[in-house]
Amino acid sequence: MNTLVTCHTNADFDALAAMLAARHLYAPCGLLFPGTQERPLQKVYAELDKTMYGFVEADNLRWDDFDRLVLVDTRQHDRVRHVAPLLERKRLVVEAWDHHPDSLDDITADAVHTAPMGAVTTLLARHLQQNGARLTCGEATLLGLGIYSDTGSFTYPSTTAEDLLAAAWLLAQGMDVNQINEMASHELTSLHIQALNSLLESARTYTINNCQVVLAEASLEHYLGDFASLAHKLMEMEKLPVLFAVGRMGDRIQVVARSRNKAVDVGEICKALGGGGHAHAASASVRSMLLHEVRDAILRCLKEKSSPGKTAREYMVSPAVGIDATATIREADALMLHFGLKAVPVFQAGSRVCVGLLDAQTASRAGAHGLGNEQVDEYMQRRVHTLPPQASLQDLTDVIVGARQRLTPIVENDQVIGVVTRTDLINFFAGDPGQLSVQKHRRKERNISRYIWDRLSAESRNLLNLAGELGEKLGLQVYAVGGFVRDLLLNRPTRDIDLVVEGNGTALARALASELNGRVREHQKFLTSVVIFHDREGRESRIDVATARLEYYEYPAALPIVELSSITMDLFRRDFSVNALAVRLDGEHYGQLVDFFGGYQDIKNHTIRVLHTLSFVEDPTRCLRALRFEQRYKFNLGAGTEKLIKNALSLKLMDRLSPVRLFNEYRHICDEADPPACFIRMNEIGILQAINPTLTLNPGKVALLRRQREMFAWYTLLYSNDTAQPWLAYFYGLNTGLPYKETSENYDRMGLPQITKKEILQQREQMRMLRDKLKKWQRKDDTGSAKISTLHAMLRPVSPECLLTLMATADNPGLQKNLSRYITQWRREKPDITGDDLHRLGLAPGPFYSYILQAVLAAKLDGAAGSVEGQFRLAKKLIREAEEGSNEQRHQNEQG
Repeated sequence: MNTLVTCHTNADFDALAAMLAARHLYAPCGLLFPGTQERPLQKVYAELDKTMYGFVEADNLRWDDFDRLVLVDTRQHDRVRHVAPLLERKRLVVEAWDHHPDSLDDITADAVHTAPMGAVTTLLARHLQQNGARLTCGEATLLGLGIYSDTGSFTYPSTTAEDLLAAAWLLAQGMDVNQINEMASHELTSLHIQALNSLLESARTYTINNCQVVLAEASLEHYLGDFASLAHKLMEMEKLPVLFAVGRMGDRIQVVARSRNKAVDVGEICKALGGGGHAHAASASVRSMLLHEVRDAILRCLKEKSSPGKTAREYMVSPAVGIDATATIREADALMLHFGLKAVPVFQAGSRVCVGLLDAQTASRAGAHGLGNEQVDEYMQRRVHTLPPQASLQDLTDVIVGARQRLTPIVENDQVIGVVTRTDLINFFAGDPGQLSVQKHRRKERNISRYIWDRLSAESRNLLNLAGELGEKLGLQVYAVGGFVRDLLLNRPTRDIDLVVEGNGTALARALASELNGRVREHQKFLTSVVIFHDREGRESRIDVATARLEYYEYPAALPIVELSSITMDLFRRDFSVNALAVRLDGEHYGQLVDFFGGYQDIKNHTIRVLHTLSFVEDPTRCLRALRFEQRYKFNLGAGTEKLIKNALSLKLMDRLSPVRLFNEYRHICDEADPPACFIRMNEIGILQAINPTLTLNPGKVALLRRQREMFAWYTLLYSNDTAQPWLAYFYGLNTGLPYKETSENYDRMGLPQITKKEILQQREQMRMLRDKLKKWQRKDDTGSAKISTLHAMLRPVSPECLLTLMATADNPGLQKNLSRYITQWRREKPDITGDDLHRLGLAPGPFYSYILQAVLAAKLDGAAGSVEGQFRLAKKLIREAEEGSNEQRHQNEQG
């Protein structure tokens, strides 16, 4: 009997592997591969030895030569149209191997081998094992690739024990797991990233009988292979329970559906669209409908397949597994590993009262950072939503999905009687079909457009409006984010505008630059662009534009690694809740405040709160930043945030911070309105001591720092061209009284510029020696015998930072007054005659010019040569004396 083996159109790894497995059961036979849209599979198929495996081309086939057709991974008519001529033969024997449920479109086969397994290759591998088949290492690897692919490496809910047993048998046959990983890898091109951005920006969440279903759409000019891989990527990025990714590509619409919720069978819905698949993974290719019609069809199907809601008591697991707040992170991690839990409630020691929540990811990351012996209450989530037993499914969904809390403690009489986890919600969601309520899920958001109108300048408003209009034109969601929004809400002067775009941020930046007659500087590594332009006053201005992104840290104090994400994750990567705010600028959403983390309420409560418990571990600079914001806005650190800072200090994480990053934060502190307040708070918390114990403040240093602030405020009002660097002056203040060696060590630790280290430390030593000289000079001045020129000569080499520090340390009012006069008047004095005048007096150019001009300036300062005429007389006298001295020296030389 001549046999042809084939699979469904747009084949996947499982389909190809099943064909290769069927080859052993039906040899001799021909294999007809109908093609695939997945690039990794295309690459694998292209590298196969077609002759060895018996692959044939459809164009070369004579259908009459075959009297048996074997279908794998499908039995639906619409999915095997490439063998339609063969199916028309009357005496054809048809056999099917499938793991999909029955459908009305199924072919009537003579024999059907089916079972609900994660991969159809598993079913065939079981028969091969029973028949005692022997496979080559390459064949075992290809079959394993099919199983790994269709089970998500055994992570999909559809995975069965049979899949694992089949993989074990293939491993014994020589399956290479490393090679499987290489063959199945998906490399995203720039087109894939653009499509992923389109899916992210268009994603809409629908509440379907309290189940969250996300529909995301992308319109592409040309066909894009591996569209299914984007759906998988989106599921992982956003942790979605159900996703329908719809891509319009030319004249067709591709639907890829994934579900982690047993209540939503995406296979049934895709089957209604002409496709098929499993309950957890399915797809469809639609040619006869428009994009919005496909969306409406999906929603109608969801309505028909809905399940009813239940109460929290029906969903909860009781008794709840939890851990005492005094237990260690290592103990909590072991407990969750033992029970296979993603999170546990944290109980007050010796009770069932819920005081927090700890998730497995936090415990694992903390352990990786060497924090296994720390107590659970150091890193637990303290804001925990609890519900009573009679809570509705909508209440549970709001907590677990809306608030992104992994589990909900169910509390009765202040005691935790059970928990409902995300997994519990999925497992219990399936039930008898009930009436479905479909509505778009919207977060209740505040609109602050009136603040934009009332509190911003016309120029700033116009820039925001322009960004929003361009975003709407380009189909992009545009947000102003971070400190700009924070200061807008606080009614403080707003700084540079930072924009985040869900989609192609570079496209918006280029459009802005074009409209503003500016230019764009792009940073591809960090997905950011800077639009540089000139404002109405001709001053250079800038707007930062970023593609929505997330950051993660490979180890404590590391620089962040950036990945594409949504606005939610972009805000989550920020440091504090008050900085994790955004305002929408495009279209009808203009002015909507995006506040996922309670930043608006924290602003109202004057609280600085960190976003997650490992924030300071991953980036210790946030410890300094927290105190800087606290002092700038006169806020208070949240109790949990202050505790986490102290915990980070106890772990000596400041030691891992590079000097460059430390200097960057230190310089920002010195640029604040009240740096001494920041330093005092840093000393109270222990940050200065963590940088170096020698920086610990005492009352004398505190008084000096405060005097330096007064001096800087005074100096700023002078509008002097000779600017002073606050960071340098405060470095002198922080290191006052310390010996040279310790000051040098602090210079290096704090990351101050190495190129000027020698000069700065020399200035410091010179300043120290000057203090006694200045006191002696002032005593003479008190008696009227001091010369201003002497003071001028002492202070001329001294930097502005040292001058201000000398003023701050001077305890004599007379000396302070004279230092002030030097800064405002005497240091600016110059002789009224110049080098040109000396040349006209007949003096040849040379070093003597400088001597004469300095002598003339000294005489002017001391009142001995106040007029121009007097200065000319003095200059002539000095020239004459020099000439006489020169003649006398020449005469002596001649006599000699």
